[in-house]
Amino acid sequence: MNAAFLSPALQALGGVGLFLLGMTLLTEGLRALAGDSLRGMLGRFTRSPLSGVAAGAAATAVVQSSSAITVMTVGFVGAGLLTFPQALGVIMGANLGTTATGWLVAVLGFKLNLGLAALGLLPVGVLARMFGRGRWRDAGWALAGFALIFIGIDALQGGMAAFEGAVTPATFPPDTGGGRALLVAIGAAVSAVTQSSSAGLVTAMAALEAGAISYRQAAAMVIGMNLGTTATVLLASVGGSAAMRQTALGHVLFNLTTGAVALAVLDPFTAAISMLTAEEGVGDPQLALVAFHTAFNLLGVALILPVAGRFARAVQRLAPERRGALAERLDPALLSDPNAAADAAAAGLATVAEALFAAQARALNPDHPPGVDADLLAQVDQALAAAQDYLDRIAPPGDGAAAQARKAALLHALDHLRRLAQRCRQGARSAVLRRDPRLRRMARALRLALAPPAPGAGRAQSARLERFATLAARWSEPYRQRVLARAAAGAFSADEAARRLDAHRWARRSALHAWRIVHHLRAAAEVGPAPQAPPQSHPADF
Repeated sequence: MNAAFLSPALQALGGVGLFLLGMTLLTEGLRALAGDSLRGMLGRFTRSPLSGVAAGAAATAVVQSSSAITVMTVGFVGAGLLTFPQALGVIMGANLGTTATGWLVAVLGFKLNLGLAALGLLPVGVLARMFGRGRWRDAGWALAGFALIFIGIDALQGGMAAFEGAVTPATFPPDTGGGRALLVAIGAAVSAVTQSSSAGLVTAMAALEAGAISYRQAAAMVIGMNLGTTATVLLASVGGSAAMRQTALGHVLFNLTTGAVALAVLDPFTAAISMLTAEEGVGDPQLALVAFHTAFNLLGVALILPVAGRFARAVQRLAPERRGALAERLDPALLSDPNAAADAAAAGLATVAEALFAAQARALNPDHPPGVDADLLAQVDQALAAAQDYLDRIAPPGDGAAAQARKAALLHALDHLRRLAQRCRQGARSAVLRRDPRLRRMARALRLALAPPAPGAGRAQSARLERFATLAARWSEPYRQRVLARAAAGAFSADEAARRLDAHRWARRSALHAWRIVHHLRAAAEVGPAPQAPPQSHPADF
């Protein structure tokens, strides 16, 4: 490189770096300020793909990070709080929400040139971060990030200005089909390397301002930048859960479809947007480029949203959930968001609980042999060990009472699952339940209580199991007196009496563990304030 261009090139690269750092700080600050309210908003308002688009766009515009919203959404899918078609709407909305950054940068960074004012804001934000408390600290971080964004844009503009006349549209691939494809590839590479479509968009806007590229060349690169954002989620999905793989694939297919359509109609699309901005008296190439970015993302949503259900089913067929993998939902990629990781842990433990409940119900069925399959119990042990390791890796919740309560509920559920798994190994006791008429009725009632609930009926299952555990505790002493009296009368041996009493205690305590598992998992799945913990003692727990 010519020595004369080395300094401005480094200045432009430094500007991109400052912009990326600013985006990171702004996102962290805004996420901390939003807290659990953002997570609650996504969970409450996403009821269909359409509402998912609105919620995803709004949430992404608030935190300025589609990756953060995508990770949060994967956690919801894994926990069963959102269906995949609903989540697909959030992903499309997140794509749309990222365009808000372009408008912010185009208006405040390029039109108003806030670089100098941002230099004054930066120390204010840093001081608030250093000496402020609570939300003031988070606001300071966001303000510092906001300032760095515009300082970075100012540096980028200064660096790119030196290339005016030296780098022209002729330097880049020509405005042909092959040339546009190459420009799309360049845009995708830039976005994949920086892991930010916003950074690529800002660079294209600066190059456009300096006359280094034409409007149509910049538009082709922006299409590629939209595709390049999928690299991050694709890498994160490798070895991840089915929810993460499906999310990544849905993101890729959506962006590919949007990009292909935008590239096919590039000429009329850019001409129409240029005409509209000119008629509105704007006549600004940067604003026209941002308008193009927003318009083709809107076009993609308009194309996919009417067929969101079929699109989601196709994605689920292409990336199916692995059968028999009890730890499938424990996705390491979600550990960057403690709430999403807690959702995944709750979903993973719920999968183990479902398998154990079904196995124990089969063992209590007189039409099936007593006992639980040893291979299943080995899988359960592995899954519970993986869940414990996963919970240990979730970042400490700090001072958040709700986060602490969720993690405590998950640890309670894990402990009761271990104890229930141990009870499932005592197949001889479930066999004894079949020899006594009273115990047979008890086994049937427990089998019904363990039956999987209908969707959304987790509270009813919890109530059934609690009622069974309570009644079993009340029956305990009368049954004990009756069995011992019959043994004394010679109806059966003392050894048989001990076996029947052990079987009764086994059923009672199994129900207790099952009830507490369901209760704690429901508490951990709550979106909102800290859930109430169940009582620490119970009539059946002795």
